[in-house]
Amino acid sequence: MVIHDPVHKTIILDEFEQILLNTRHVQRLRNIQQLGLADHVYPGANHTRFEHSIGTMHMASVIGHSLSLDHEDILKIRIAGLLHDVGHSAFSHAVENVLRRNPQLQPVIKGRQFIKHESFSKDIISRIFPEDNYIARHVESKIGADPFHFFDEISKIATGDELSISRPYLAQIIAGDVDADRIDFLLRDSYHTGVSFGLIDVDQIIGSLLIKDGNVVLGSVEGSGYGNDMALTAAESLLISRAHHYTAIIHNPRTQAARVMLLSSLEDALERFRNLHGLDATKKEIICFFTEYNDSDMLNFIRSNASESSVKLLSDLRDGRLYEPVARLSQKMLRPSTRMSLSTIARHGVATKRLELRIARELGDVLVDLTVASGVPKSMRIAMDNEDGFFYDESALANGLVRAISRQLSLTAFSHPGIVKDSDSGAVLSELRRVVDEISPRLLNFTREDQYLPIEGIILLFYAVHTLFTEQKREFISVPRLRHITWLYRTIRELGAFQRLKNLFDYSFHERYGFPYSEKVFEDIQVLVAMGIVDEDLRYYEKDGRFRQSYEYVLTWEGVQYGGSLSDSYRMEFDEMISYLSMNKHSIKRDMVTIPSNRYVIKKRS
Repeated sequence: MVIHDPVHKTIILDEFEQILLNTRHVQRLRNIQQLGLADHVYPGANHTRFEHSIGTMHMASVIGHSLSLDHEDILKIRIAGLLHDVGHSAFSHAVENVLRRNPQLQPVIKGRQFIKHESFSKDIISRIFPEDNYIARHVESKIGADPFHFFDEISKIATGDELSISRPYLAQIIAGDVDADRIDFLLRDSYHTGVSFGLIDVDQIIGSLLIKDGNVVLGSVEGSGYGNDMALTAAESLLISRAHHYTAIIHNPRTQAARVMLLSSLEDALERFRNLHGLDATKKEIICFFTEYNDSDMLNFIRSNASESSVKLLSDLRDGRLYEPVARLSQKMLRPSTRMSLSTIARHGVATKRLELRIARELGDVLVDLTVASGVPKSMRIAMDNEDGFFYDESALANGLVRAISRQLSLTAFSHPGIVKDSDSGAVLSELRRVVDEISPRLLNFTREDQYLPIEGIILLFYAVHTLFTEQKREFISVPRLRHITWLYRTIRELGAFQRLKNLFDYSFHERYGFPYSEKVFEDIQVLVAMGIVDEDLRYYEKDGRFRQSYEYVLTWEGVQYGGSLSDSYRMEFDEMISYLSMNKHSIKRDMVTIPSNRYVIKKRS
């Protein structure tokens, strides 16, 4: 079978891939738009998850051939790329947002709560495909494998579950930091939106990928310095495109308006459906959102179940009468403590919903959307002569882009066109700022009563180190700067073993790089840097005749204030941290930075 694709040109599918392509689970993706409602801003952006899945399959095989994988591995990554989105819900990530905001609606399958589309994809691939007799017979006769074992492995490759398979690089090709999925959607989204953020050198990127110690890494086959430099440059272009993708599409106010209108009407429809049919029936319906429904089915569900006002909202969306932004706050307009509060709230769905509803009540007749960026590279390594390093450690540009993505935050109030006059927008913005400053700390306190917030555990750890070592002498202050992020990884893992601290430091670690490493810890530290709670300093050092760079961390003045407020909320946990660190002070590798007190306080506030 030959497919003519506007991005990759000619794509050829073999017999088995055609069989899988024609299943109802893959065909459903024909009517799920890749970018949800972005076509309200970019009229050409009506491409679907179906064509993206075919493109991901193609890119996977291109990467596989470049890495000289054998036929069996290329077969697996092609199938994984084709099937990686079979559990995607209608309208991009709208339903996932609903489940994060309403945990009582999260469906349970085999004793596990399902929230993300990856969980549904894994379940469909591993359970439903091998139960199809025609597909199963083909796997047995043509591939010579047990269907359940075969599709179980495919499901892990397709969803990036690299720790559960013997060859992690197969999963990294589909769902890693530089992967087939990301390359295809950046190219495809750029093509269909007409925005040139997807101008990446695909050949250079793919040619810069190697397999080393079972992992996909960046590097040069010759191992030359220039070759490694070009590998970094290629990967940097992908990250630049990712950053621009958020700015141009995700944080576009009109895209946000369409998203918040859909989300409001969908939540209303689900609430009314639940009141009429019960919680169990609602959860079964939500499973259909990920396994049966396409975009049209979702709209029909909303029209059939939502209130009159929500149906009117949906009609406005259909007819292009998008709500207009009447006030918008970005990270540049917020002080660090408020930034940090909103960033934490935005990563916890229930808190986000409470904040948005409270602001809507305070401002009146508005819809509110709080959005933060995600998806920073966390584990991509670069192969060097004697020692591998992280992509973001070897590239100052990549490190800066990680922070740039991490700090992208927007809080926007939307209203029906004409409700708020331009002359009143300044007053609405001031009121929005006042409400956010007032209620975000209180809302976080309320959230802490329901659950621990691990990122606050990291802030407390920084604050505990600051408390132990900071010295004030006359007009100068000496503050500790941590030399190695690896100390943070080790300490967080050790503290997480304490009974009282295990929920506050609820992070998973692995030691594939020779030390305890947690992608989530790295991501949270980058958020702290981006929000102005922690300063990250670049340092160069020489090792084995080569200059390398590393990053050191010190709590900002705003971080000190924020950490101090947290220590009251986590008094017992904080005291246990202090006790542990006091007994292990000698192991805390740090430098003491002495500066005038007024510079530390005033400069950081300015």
